[in-house]
Amino acid sequence: MLEVADIFRAAGPEACARLAVLPSQRRALQAIQQCRTAALGGQVYGCEQCGALQYSYHSCGNRHCPKCHGQQTQRWLEQQRAGLLPCPYYLLTFTLPAQLRALARSDQKLVYGLLLQAAAASIQKLCADPRWLGAQPSLLGVLHTWTRAMLYHPHAHFLVSAGGLSADGQHWQPAKNPKFLVPVRALSLIFRAKLRDGLKAAGKLAQVSPVLWQPHFKWVVHAQHAGSGQKVLDYLGRYVFRIAITQSRLECLDAGQVTFRYRDNRTQAIQRVRLSAADFVQRFLQHVLPRGFAKVRHYGLDSSACRQRRTQALDLLRPAPDSEKTSDATKSLASPPADVAVQATPRCPQCGGRWVLLGQIPPCRKIPKKIPP
Repeated sequence: MLEVADIFRAAGPEACARLAVLPSQRRALQAIQQCRTAALGGQVYGCEQCGALQYSYHSCGNRHCPKCHGQQTQRWLEQQRAGLLPCPYYLLTFTLPAQLRALARSDQKLVYGLLLQAAAASIQKLCADPRWLGAQPSLLGVLHTWTRAMLYHPHAHFLVSAGGLSADGQHWQPAKNPKFLVPVRALSLIFRAKLRDGLKAAGKLAQVSPVLWQPHFKWVVHAQHAGSGQKVLDYLGRYVFRIAITQSRLECLDAGQVTFRYRDNRTQAIQRVRLSAADFVQRFLQHVLPRGFAKVRHYGLDSSACRQRRTQALDLLRPAPDSEKTSDATKSLASPPADVAVQATPRCPQCGGRWVLLGQIPPCRKIPKKIPP
């Protein structure tokens, strides 16, 4: 299977060095090329019966690597699913205007942070208004910087509960209008104002086109029903611990040209993009985040500061337990089924023998020209 690391190698060290201008980008390039190769070391196993050898190399652990974090993603999804309140949800999407993208590239931590903070503050401000909700909702925010074609498009997704806990903590207040949580037009205006205030406080307002703050300029905020929130979590989970593209979308690398596919968001038709290896590297690197930047953030009832209020909300939303059903559930837990699946021990594909650990492979910390067998 074609891998992102293969494309990095095809682009060559000179192109990669020229394109990776930030420390975070250089670290990501090196880590992805070393991932699951002899450069990071690993273990060697041998078959007890036929003597065949199997090499298992360590993963890089870089959060931008398309090969890592499968188990971490699954654990995150399970935690978020368990933490969803038993109520409907909305998905709100805040898009950074194109006129701010140059500043976002040059000062990622500031602009990405302001994008998440301004969006969350805007939602909470309108939700606190008694005309729309008059309560404190639960918010989960995730930063994305790409389109399906890997173009630069910073935006933030927020999974917001369609209701909230009253100020006194005694009532769960559902959304007052069944068609929307808060008015999107008002939300976009508040979002614009809060982002402008943040840029002004950081001394960056002069670097931005003044047309952004004109009344006629439209700031894009999109809202839609998200049901119980489960499907949105599945979507967000795909890119919480990796970025931009999965390796299954890579089709071929031929004569220095890369072809990958994506599904058009409007027509749902499969489209293909063909780029030089260097152009692919450039598109990929623009989505590498600064070191230590938190792309997933929790606000409102979802924040760690509101654990007690979140517990109050859960108590109000959960139906009263039925004694008979509780008794049946307790019995079923006390006597688990006999046919519990046992994980099979990996076997040699040649003879079916058992693999035995023969030794450790020390890391060599050198980017290989090609992946060892």
